[in-house]
Amino acid sequence: MSSTNLDSAMRMRTVRTVSELRAALEPARRDGLTIGLVPTMGALHEGHLSLIRTAHEQCDRVVVSLFVNPVQFNERTDLERYPRRERRDTDLAAAAGADLLFAPSVEEVYPRGFATAVEVFGLTERLEGEARGAEHFRGVATVVTKLLCMAMPDVAYFGQKDAQQVVVIRRLAEDLNLPVRIAALPTVREHDGLAMSSRNSLLSPAERARALALPAALRAAGDLAATGERSSGALLAAARGELSRSGVEAEYVALVNPDTLEPLESLAGEALLAIAARVGAVRLIDNTVLSAQPTGEDPQQPKREAITLCSV
Repeated sequence: MSSTNLDSAMRMRTVRTVSELRAALEPARRDGLTIGLVPTMGALHEGHLSLIRTAHEQCDRVVVSLFVNPVQFNERTDLERYPRRERRDTDLAAAAGADLLFAPSVEEVYPRGFATAVEVFGLTERLEGEARGAEHFRGVATVVTKLLCMAMPDVAYFGQKDAQQVVVIRRLAEDLNLPVRIAALPTVREHDGLAMSSRNSLLSPAERARALALPAALRAAGDLAATGERSSGALLAAARGELSRSGVEAEYVALVNPDTLEPLESLAGEALLAIAARVGAVRLIDNTVLSAQPTGEDPQQPKREAITLCSV
């Protein structure tokens, strides 16, 4: 570790219980300082670090949660294979500007007798909900609600790569009158366009090359939309064609309303193009926002308007 990272790690404190977290944040709350929360499941990459840096710029205190949430995994093997690198994550979070790392145990988050779940209806049945089952978003909504109540941040930061998750979390925060702003930042990508994901480390070199079919599929649909094509069928066919050429198995390729996630028959205004696919045993997701009004931006990337702060 460099001397700079060592100094950062020494300044950042790691806490593992809710009582420790609240005690550590009490002075900041008492002094009226703003608190930002970056929820993660660890295996931090540049996408996570961009959220932490933004939180550091916008808030007086930054909490990064590190918790692999077992109840949102519908496949036990996926849970078991999920990368866990706490020491490395601690160093990276500290260097990016985190003040507190909250790394609770499963027993701390779900103590004996825990019997409550949070479920958002209407937004969770499609896409990831259909592919992974109702328990996935029930698990996501429950743990995010718990983390927001544990840390009580002013702002919580999420990445646009998990676009459906952002929509669901905004709805639960609004419906439950949680006093938090939900900030969504654009997807961060590797130099070759692959969306950064903790699961990328599980890909073999050959699978890593095939995974480039996902951003290529987004680009193909975006290029077609830029020519004036508005038919959902044609845009989806272009995306599926790129996946098929690389032998990538798609779970879904969908063009939906970015706010309601309802399927669209044609592109009018803005639309979310979302993909989930398996490359070998690794499941990857990606998305982009297509527009009926071409802006000349890279169709792999969400529009800058996707950087939004939603007050609730």
